[in-house]
Amino acid sequence: MTIKNLFLGLTIGCFGFLSTAQSSSDLITHYKTYYAQMQNIADTQGIINALNHLVILEPNVARQDTLAAYYMNDGRYVQALSILGVKANDDDSDMAVEVKAVCLKSLNEPARALQQYELLFSRRPSASLAYELADLKIQMDDITGASLNITYGIANSPEDMMKPYYETQKPYQVPLRVGFLYLKAIAKFRENPETNHDAAIAILEEALTNAPQFNLATLAKAAIENQKEAQADK
Repeated sequence: MTIKNLFLGLTIGCFGFLSTAQSSSDLITHYKTYYAQMQNIADTQGIINALNHLVILEPNVARQDTLAAYYMNDGRYVQALSILGVKANDDDSDMAVEVKAVCLKSLNEPARALQQYELLFSRRPSASLAYELADLKIQMDDITGASLNITYGIANSPEDMMKPYYETQKPYQVPLRVGFLYLKAIAKFRENPETNHDAAIAILEEALTNAPQFNLATLAKAAIENQKEAQADK
Protein backbone atom coordinates (compact mmCIF):
# COMPACT_ATOMS: atom_id res chain seq x y z
CA MET A 1 0.00 0.00 0.00
CA THR A 2 1.33 3.41 -0.94
CA ILE A 3 1.67 6.24 1.56
CA LYS A 4 -1.09 8.07 -0.34
CA ASN A 5 -3.52 5.15 -0.09
CA LEU A 6 -2.71 4.60 3.57
CA PHE A 7 -3.39 8.26 4.33
CA LEU A 8 -6.66 8.11 2.38
CA GLY A 9 -7.78 5.01 4.31
CA LEU A 10 -7.01 6.60 7.66
CA THR A 11 -8.86 9.76 6.66
CA ILE A 12 -11.98 7.84 5.64
CA GLY A 13 -11.83 5.78 8.83
CA CYS A 14 -11.55 8.83 11.05
CA PHE A 15 -14.37 10.54 9.19
CA GLY A 16 -16.59 7.47 9.66
CA PHE A 17 -15.79 7.33 13.38
CA LEU A 18 -16.54 11.02 13.86
CA SER A 19 -19.74 10.69 11.83
CA THR A 20 -20.92 7.75 13.97
CA ALA A 21 -20.08 9.57 17.20
CA GLN A 22 -21.91 12.67 16.02
CA SER A 23 -24.90 10.58 14.92
CA SER A 24 -25.08 8.82 18.30
CA SER A 25 -24.88 12.13 20.15
CA ASP A 26 -27.64 13.57 17.99
CA LEU A 27 -29.85 10.56 18.65
CA ILE A 28 -29.35 10.84 22.41
CA THR A 29 -30.25 14.51 22.29
CA HIS A 30 -33.29 13.74 20.13
CA TYR A 31 -34.65 11.02 22.43
CA LYS A 32 -34.03 13.07 25.57
CA THR A 33 -36.08 15.86 24.00
CA TYR A 34 -38.71 13.38 22.90
CA TYR A 35 -38.80 11.85 26.41
CA ALA A 36 -39.34 15.27 27.98
CA GLN A 37 -42.14 16.02 25.53
CA MET A 38 -43.88 12.69 26.20
CA GLN A 39 -43.68 13.42 29.94
CA ASN A 40 -45.24 16.85 29.38
CA ILE A 41 -48.25 15.35 27.59
CA ALA A 42 -48.44 12.25 29.85
CA ASP A 43 -48.04 9.85 26.93
CA THR A 44 -47.03 6.62 28.68
CA GLN A 45 -46.26 4.65 25.53
CA GLY A 46 -44.19 7.54 24.17
CA ILE A 47 -42.23 7.69 27.44
CA ILE A 48 -41.58 3.95 27.25
CA ASN A 49 -40.46 4.21 23.63
CA ALA A 50 -38.07 7.06 24.44
CA LEU A 51 -36.59 5.25 27.44
CA ASN A 52 -36.07 2.06 25.44
CA HIS A 53 -34.00 4.00 22.91
CA LEU A 54 -32.05 5.82 25.62
CA VAL A 55 -31.30 2.60 27.49
CA ILE A 56 -29.69 1.29 24.30
CA LEU A 57 -27.90 4.50 23.31
CA GLU A 58 -26.78 5.63 26.78
CA PRO A 59 -27.42 2.83 29.29
CA ASN A 60 -27.48 3.44 33.02
CA VAL A 61 -29.11 1.66 35.95
CA ALA A 62 -31.40 4.52 36.99
CA ARG A 63 -32.84 4.81 33.49
CA GLN A 64 -33.33 1.04 33.31
CA ASP A 65 -35.17 1.03 36.65
CA THR A 66 -37.37 3.90 35.51
CA LEU A 67 -38.29 2.06 32.31
CA ALA A 68 -39.24 -1.03 34.30
CA ALA A 69 -41.37 1.12 36.63
CA TYR A 70 -43.27 2.56 33.67
CA TYR A 71 -43.92 -0.95 32.36
CA MET A 72 -45.16 -1.97 35.82
CA ASN A 73 -47.49 1.02 36.10
CA ASP A 74 -48.87 0.15 32.68
CA GLY A 75 -49.66 -3.39 33.86
CA ARG A 76 -46.94 -4.95 31.68
CA TYR A 77 -45.33 -7.00 34.42
CA VAL A 78 -43.50 -9.49 32.20
CA GLN A 79 -41.78 -6.68 30.30
CA ALA A 80 -40.73 -5.01 33.57
CA LEU A 81 -39.23 -8.23 34.89
CA SER A 82 -37.49 -8.94 31.59
CA ILE A 83 -35.52 -5.74 32.22
CA LEU A 84 -34.75 -6.26 35.92
CA GLY A 85 -34.82 -10.04 36.36
CA VAL A 86 -36.52 -11.83 39.26
CA LYS A 87 -33.70 -12.56 41.72
CA ALA A 88 -33.41 -10.70 45.02
CA ASN A 89 -30.28 -8.56 44.80
CA ASP A 90 -28.86 -6.45 47.62
CA ASP A 91 -27.35 -4.09 45.05
CA ASP A 92 -30.72 -3.22 43.48
CA SER A 93 -32.19 0.23 44.03
CA ASP A 94 -35.33 0.56 46.14
CA MET A 95 -37.25 1.28 42.95
CA ALA A 96 -36.04 -1.92 41.30
CA VAL A 97 -36.87 -4.03 44.36
CA GLU A 98 -40.36 -2.55 44.58
CA VAL A 99 -41.01 -3.08 40.87
CA LYS A 100 -39.92 -6.71 41.14
CA ALA A 101 -42.10 -7.23 44.23
CA VAL A 102 -45.25 -5.74 42.70
CA CYS A 103 -44.79 -7.51 39.36
CA LEU A 104 -44.10 -10.92 40.91
CA LYS A 105 -47.11 -10.60 43.21
CA SER A 106 -49.29 -9.55 40.28
CA LEU A 107 -48.08 -12.59 38.31
CA ASN A 108 -49.04 -14.89 41.22
CA GLU A 109 -45.47 -15.67 42.24
CA PRO A 110 -45.86 -15.22 46.03
CA ALA A 111 -42.61 -16.91 47.08
CA ARG A 112 -40.49 -14.76 44.77
CA ALA A 113 -42.50 -11.64 45.59
CA LEU A 114 -41.99 -12.29 49.29
CA GLN A 115 -38.20 -12.23 48.86
CA GLN A 116 -38.39 -8.78 47.30
CA TYR A 117 -40.80 -7.40 49.92
CA GLU A 118 -38.60 -8.76 52.72
CA LEU A 119 -35.60 -6.99 51.19
CA LEU A 120 -37.53 -3.75 50.85
CA PHE A 121 -38.88 -4.02 54.42
CA SER A 122 -35.34 -4.54 55.77
CA ARG A 123 -34.34 -1.22 54.15
CA ARG A 124 -37.34 0.92 55.08
CA PRO A 125 -39.89 -0.85 57.30
CA SER A 126 -43.42 0.49 57.11
CA ALA A 127 -46.97 -0.58 57.89
CA SER A 128 -47.89 -0.73 54.20
CA LEU A 129 -45.01 -3.12 53.47
CA ALA A 130 -45.95 -5.18 56.53
CA TYR A 131 -49.42 -5.58 55.00
CA GLU A 132 -47.95 -6.98 51.78
CA LEU A 133 -45.72 -9.34 53.74
CA ALA A 134 -48.60 -10.60 55.90
CA ASP A 135 -50.84 -11.09 52.87
CA LEU A 136 -48.19 -13.13 51.04
CA LYS A 137 -47.34 -15.22 54.11
CA ILE A 138 -51.00 -16.10 54.65
CA GLN A 139 -51.13 -17.27 51.02
CA MET A 140 -48.11 -19.47 51.73
CA ASP A 141 -49.54 -20.78 55.05
CA ASP A 142 -46.84 -19.09 57.13
CA ILE A 143 -49.34 -18.04 59.81
CA THR A 144 -46.69 -17.37 62.45
CA GLY A 145 -44.76 -15.05 60.16
CA ALA A 146 -47.94 -13.33 59.02
CA SER A 147 -49.02 -12.75 62.62
CA LEU A 148 -45.74 -10.97 63.38
CA ASN A 149 -46.24 -8.64 60.42
CA ILE A 150 -49.88 -8.03 61.39
CA THR A 151 -48.89 -7.12 64.95
CA TYR A 152 -46.28 -4.69 63.61
CA GLY A 153 -48.76 -3.23 61.14
CA ILE A 154 -51.52 -2.61 63.67
CA ALA A 155 -49.04 -0.94 66.03
CA ASN A 156 -47.52 1.26 63.32
CA SER A 157 -50.46 2.19 61.07
CA PRO A 158 -51.02 5.97 61.04
CA GLU A 159 -54.61 6.90 61.84
CA ASP A 160 -55.10 8.59 58.48
CA MET A 161 -53.42 5.95 56.28
CA MET A 162 -55.86 4.25 53.93
CA LYS A 163 -55.69 0.94 52.07
CA PRO A 164 -57.36 0.61 48.64
CA TYR A 165 -59.28 -2.49 47.57
CA TYR A 166 -60.33 -3.41 44.05
CA GLU A 167 -62.52 -6.53 44.27
CA THR A 168 -65.69 -4.52 43.58
CA GLN A 169 -66.58 -2.74 40.36
CA LYS A 170 -65.89 0.56 42.10
CA PRO A 171 -62.62 0.63 44.11
CA TYR A 172 -62.87 1.79 47.71
CA GLN A 173 -60.62 2.47 50.70
CA VAL A 174 -60.60 1.58 54.38
CA PRO A 175 -58.16 2.56 57.13
CA LEU A 176 -54.99 0.47 56.89
CA ARG A 177 -55.39 -0.61 60.52
CA VAL A 178 -58.80 -2.07 59.61
CA GLY A 179 -57.17 -3.87 56.70
CA PHE A 180 -54.84 -5.51 59.18
CA LEU A 181 -57.85 -6.67 61.21
CA TYR A 182 -59.11 -8.42 58.08
CA LEU A 183 -55.75 -10.15 57.64
CA LYS A 184 -55.74 -11.04 61.34
CA ALA A 185 -59.13 -12.72 60.95
CA ILE A 186 -58.03 -14.68 57.89
CA ALA A 187 -54.83 -15.78 59.63
CA LYS A 188 -56.80 -16.86 62.71
CA PHE A 189 -59.19 -18.90 60.58
CA ARG A 190 -56.41 -20.48 58.52
CA GLU A 191 -54.62 -21.41 61.73
CA ASN A 192 -57.36 -23.97 62.42
CA PRO A 193 -60.33 -23.96 60.00
CA GLU A 194 -62.12 -26.58 62.12
CA THR A 195 -62.31 -24.63 65.37
CA ASN A 196 -61.53 -20.95 64.75
CA HIS A 197 -64.76 -19.84 63.06
CA ASP A 198 -66.06 -17.74 65.95
CA ALA A 199 -62.71 -16.10 66.71
CA ALA A 200 -62.24 -15.09 63.07
CA ILE A 201 -65.83 -13.81 62.79
CA ALA A 202 -65.38 -11.69 65.92
CA ILE A 203 -62.32 -9.99 64.41
CA LEU A 204 -64.17 -9.38 61.14
CA GLU A 205 -67.07 -7.84 63.03
CA GLU A 206 -64.62 -5.46 64.71
CA ALA A 207 -63.28 -4.53 61.27
CA LEU A 208 -66.80 -3.91 59.96
CA THR A 209 -67.70 -1.80 62.99
CA ASN A 210 -64.81 0.50 62.06
CA ALA A 211 -65.44 0.34 58.29
CA PRO A 212 -69.00 -0.83 57.42
CA GLN A 213 -68.24 -0.45 53.69
CA PHE A 214 -65.41 -3.01 53.88
CA ASN A 215 -66.81 -5.41 51.29
CA LEU A 216 -63.93 -7.89 51.45
CA ALA A 217 -64.48 -8.33 55.19
CA THR A 218 -68.21 -8.85 54.60
CA LEU A 219 -67.49 -11.53 52.02
CA ALA A 220 -64.99 -13.26 54.33
CA LYS A 221 -67.43 -13.23 57.24
CA ALA A 222 -70.18 -14.75 55.10
CA ALA A 223 -67.84 -17.46 53.78
CA ILE A 224 -66.67 -18.43 57.28
CA GLU A 225 -70.25 -18.46 58.59
CA ASN A 226 -71.31 -20.71 55.71
CA GLN A 227 -68.46 -23.09 56.40
CA LYS A 228 -69.36 -23.14 60.10
CA GLU A 229 -72.97 -24.03 59.24
CA ALA A 230 -71.88 -26.73 56.79
CA GLN A 231 -69.61 -28.24 59.41
CA ALA A 232 -72.46 -28.26 61.96
CA ASP A 233 -74.74 -30.05 59.49
CA LYS A 234 -72.35 -32.96 59.05
